[in-house]
Amino acid sequence: MPWEWPGRRLRYQWFVSSSFGDFNKNLIKDLRANGGKATSGPFKGRDVLILTTKGARSGEDRETPLVYSWEKGHRVIVASKGGAPTHPSWYHNLKNHPIVTVEAAGEEFKARARVVEGDDYERLYKQHADLNPGFWDYRAKTTRKIPVIILERIDSDLRR
Repeated sequence: MPWEWPGRRLRYQWFVSSSFGDFNKNLIKDLRANGGKATSGPFKGRDVLILTTKGARSGEDRETPLVYSWEKGHRVIVASKGGAPTHPSWYHNLKNHPIVTVEAAGEEFKARARVVEGDDYERLYKQHADLNPGFWDYRAKTTRKIPVIILERIDSDLRR
């Protein structure tokens, strides 16, 4: 592969990472500027939150925009990573530090992240994928079980 040349692979990975990072930063700015609503791009018109986790190794705050669905008053997120063979970093973070901060629909609050197991797993994955059809494609791309997480609110709006 052409990016296997000495030094080239690192530049290729930096470019991909930097472009994705820039997209997320711009989406987060858009969400914060518009009461939690994306005004352009692929997330326009969709329910999107900003999840802040504590880094599993670094302990530093990490922000990630994610689409969500609802279950009995709680937001549901899915650790698809676009169907990649590994879990996203934010999933490892919340497994180590399950108390997270959620920004959604113009409010900010603490939540406990709970990974869904058992009978509810398939039902909640289907519910999420029916609203966000790309998640059916993500599942088809990978052999790993894509985690479903419920964010259970544990306090009131932090901005008040």
